[in-house]
Amino acid sequence: MKISYNWLKQFLKIDWEAEKTGELLTDLGLEVEGIETVESIKGSLEGVVIGKVLTCIQHPNADRLKVTTVDLGNGTPVQIVCGAPNVAAGQTVPVATIGTILYDDKGEGFKIKKGKIRGEESHGMICAEDELGLGSSHDGIMVLDENIPAGTVASEVFNIEKDQVFEIGLTPNRADAMSHLGTARDLRAGLIQQGISLELISPSVSDFHVDDRTLKFDVIVEDSDKAPRYAGVTISDITVKDSPEWLQNRLKAIGLTPINNIVDATNYVLHELGQPLHAFDASKVKGNKVIVKTLPTGTKFTTLDEVERELHEEDLMICNGNEEPMCLAGVFGGLNSGVSENTTSIFLESAYFNPVSIRKTAKRHALNTDASFRFERGIDPAITKYALKRAANLILEVAGGKVSSEIDDLYPTKFEDFQVFLSYEKMDRLIGAEIPRETVKNILASLDIKFNSVTDGGIGLTIPAYRVDVTREADVIEEILRVYGYNNVEFSHKLNTSISFSEFDDVKIENVISNQLVSQGFNETMANSLTKADYISLSEMLNEEHNVSMLNPLSNDLGVMRQSLLFSGLESVVYNINRKNNALKFFEFGKTYHKFESGYKEQKHLTLFVSGSRTKERWNVNQKTSDFFYLKGIVIGLLNRLGITKLKTTPTKNDIFSEGITLSLGKIKLVDLGVVKRSINKEFGIKQEVLFADFNWENVLKVGGKSKIKVEDLSKFQPVKRDFALLIDKEVTFNEIYNLAFQAEKNLLKEVDLFDVYEGDKLEKGKKSYAVSFLLQDENRTLNDKQIDKVMQKLQQTFEKNVGATLR
Repeated sequence: MKISYNWLKQFLKIDWEAEKTGELLTDLGLEVEGIETVESIKGSLEGVVIGKVLTCIQHPNADRLKVTTVDLGNGTPVQIVCGAPNVAAGQTVPVATIGTILYDDKGEGFKIKKGKIRGEESHGMICAEDELGLGSSHDGIMVLDENIPAGTVASEVFNIEKDQVFEIGLTPNRADAMSHLGTARDLRAGLIQQGISLELISPSVSDFHVDDRTLKFDVIVEDSDKAPRYAGVTISDITVKDSPEWLQNRLKAIGLTPINNIVDATNYVLHELGQPLHAFDASKVKGNKVIVKTLPTGTKFTTLDEVERELHEEDLMICNGNEEPMCLAGVFGGLNSGVSENTTSIFLESAYFNPVSIRKTAKRHALNTDASFRFERGIDPAITKYALKRAANLILEVAGGKVSSEIDDLYPTKFEDFQVFLSYEKMDRLIGAEIPRETVKNILASLDIKFNSVTDGGIGLTIPAYRVDVTREADVIEEILRVYGYNNVEFSHKLNTSISFSEFDDVKIENVISNQLVSQGFNETMANSLTKADYISLSEMLNEEHNVSMLNPLSNDLGVMRQSLLFSGLESVVYNINRKNNALKFFEFGKTYHKFESGYKEQKHLTLFVSGSRTKERWNVNQKTSDFFYLKGIVIGLLNRLGITKLKTTPTKNDIFSEGITLSLGKIKLVDLGVVKRSINKEFGIKQEVLFADFNWENVLKVGGKSKIKVEDLSKFQPVKRDFALLIDKEVTFNEIYNLAFQAEKNLLKEVDLFDVYEGDKLEKGKKSYAVSFLLQDENRTLNDKQIDKVMQKLQQTFEKNVGATLR
């Protein structure tokens, strides 16, 4: 949110430097993220002075140029070559002197230098209005009032305004501060704590009056739940044109583009008081009626951005007497009812709309406007009529005209202020210090909070309705503390704490594992727990019925809580690949969320993502692509770090992998790891192989560090390892190979591992190559070649018979 300091000073006559004011606003909770200097004319016409043209003769070497001598008020006339057709002796003109920087409409500057033009020296430039940024005309130089003395600084003649603008990072709860009035109100409270008492000057509407009643509209509110308060008035005989310079400067300072005097006036009051308004062309309001209602789903409506939208039955609309929509209430105006250059009379609207209704409509139609931003958070229902009068007076000032109807103010159920009792005891306990009671009362009074009753134990309070975030005792205490100043609360230098003994702390384990991964070149990621509902279609292991859906999602991409950490991780992978970062190693500690018949369930996971080169590209390092066994080594190393050994390896049942295994400890499943399916990668636009490991972190914590160390004799008989390179159909999985191997040999076979997969154009179509290792061992004797060959022959025959495998 942008707040103009010059504008703020209309409410408080403060003479502090902007930096000091910014510090106080930040202490009050309105964090100032930056202060920008804004000029109504870039450069503030520095170096431009008023000159008197003494002589003007034809340039000897150019038909379209003149040679002039100009008095700049310093006693020494200068020669300036000028190409303007209207330059003449005796004129009073603006002159950019040597060294002056002028800016074009794109903000790019050029410096005025001494030079020669077609052989004649030129010591400056006589300017047209577009060259100074004072207009768009370039027909000739500006000719000014002859009574202006030579040497007068141009910034004084043209009233150049310099402002400082605060960029405030407003938190969503502070709806009351979304205006210059709201910010001034907070600043005044903070100044009182500094011993400075200033009057809060709000715009007067005492001179508002109705000129006649020649343009009366009937106002009907059919849905008072969505529009608790609605007011309107008509203004006739206006002239739509550009706004005066002072109004344009105010809007430009806070980043708004002036449109015309009517629209600018409503925008001005919006940012001045925080009350959104809307002006309708009265001639386009059919039937002289304004009806606030909802319309059937599917009704067509074209908004100001020329987009035709389909309305929802819950969208609140401003309609005419024919019940045709003119405006999405509180969100966006209609194309066919707005103010144009031909408008001569308007219906001016000021209202309080239900925040939930406005938010749903804005999100439903993907619209975010200054008006909806304020209505969604809750504006002050008490200033609806006051803001309408303020805007009407301003329109009369800048556009002429007359008020041609009484104000219709439909407010059937008045908003009540909040009633809260503040207990001194609870306040002291929450703050951790005792603030003087008189100071507390002064702070509350400075915040427009009224006292109902005062006792030794506390105060009964009435909170103004515009403070929608202050409804509880704790909220009042927070208000007191932020105005009092967190830095002013004294605290003890003694720290009391209790230390609990834990053999195996969960946070400590995460830190141990994180440090090990970082030392291996991994980067930690933190993805959003909200994700796309469509992702569940990528795996049969995920179920749409288990989705935890958002009731009012911000977008379709954030519609459900994630059931898997895979897809948010792949979003990070593709983001980095698209930015030429191909050596990827990520890890994330996060949760998955499921909805079951028995209730909602959260489960903690640790996931690893590896893709591309193992190391970043360097001249002295041979690049090696990450593969399945690289990831497997990292996973086993992490588990071993936690004392988890004797792992059981089985083929994974998770269908997100083209090839993968599951590591378990007994019957407790710890981690799935493998190569992510190409079809899933394709959905994200990933062309390179991605390796993924998914730890069930809750199971890891159950067994990690708790397994007893067992000592047993090493076998006296060494194991034997043999490999097969099997050529098989693409449909055959490692799971089938694994099970067939143990069915064929149950006694001597100890382990079966897949250490390479090859698919390429050198193989037959529909084929792939598996490199599989087999670990054989007899606990009672040494295996000889005959026994080993017999087992391997049995395995080969089993694979040939059951899956049609052949040895490469």
